[in-house]
Amino acid sequence: MPAVFVGGRELEDLYEYPAGLDRAWVQANFVASADGAATVNGDSECLSGSADRRILALARDLADVVMVGVATAVAGAYQTIQVDPARRAAHGLRPRPSLAMVTNRCSLGPDAPQIADCPEPPVVITCRDAPLATRRDLVAAGVDLVTVGDGSVDLRGALDALAERGLRRVDCEGGPTLFGGLIGEDLVDALCLTVSPVLVGGLDGRISTHPLPATSRPMVLESVLQAEESLFVKYRRLRDDGPAPPRPAVTA
Repeated sequence: MPAVFVGGRELEDLYEYPAGLDRAWVQANFVASADGAATVNGDSECLSGSADRRILALARDLADVVMVGVATAVAGAYQTIQVDPARRAAHGLRPRPSLAMVTNRCSLGPDAPQIADCPEPPVVITCRDAPLATRRDLVAAGVDLVTVGDGSVDLRGALDALAERGLRRVDCEGGPTLFGGLIGEDLVDALCLTVSPVLVGGLDGRISTHPLPATSRPMVLESVLQAEESLFVKYRRLRDDGPAPPRPAVTA
């Protein structure tokens, strides 16, 4: 199959968020092998390629906030997210997206690179059972601390808090526990999935980890692209309060 990949404004249109959002809209971005592995020996980089990295960069350029679990933030050096300021300006966005890290135990101290080296104070989302001393230290360091839920983070409350801050275009990049929790609460609006052309086998995990919800979450196919032998698929959750889905754009 020939490798075909759209570019420029056409690509932006496929991955753009809906206009006029009045709530947080969660668009998740993941890569997985052809047999469903999210990592190879704990690392997802080997599943990626230049086209996948281009999609990831676009996702960040179009978002108000990049939302990740704290383990993902540490593993991915999220304090150094690179973006295209010109593209963001063209979409009416601030020069950089905010960084929101979710942690039940508030496990990052104020000296952690993801906080101390972040270009602007990040949002740390935790719960009331997290150590009070650590929460106070983070606030003293300038962190925008959000406390929602008792024994664990209330993800619906977390998204409401982001929306109140004007951070409605949410790019969720994992990890599997956070993504699984969002699925469990039916808070995922779109999934942008790169299917990498490799078979992994083994025991590596999936892109989501969470107890099965009472019902599955039906999605509608919005677009399919192909490049570098990988597939780039975008699905969107059908909701009564959302805009009607467009016809799928398929390029192959």
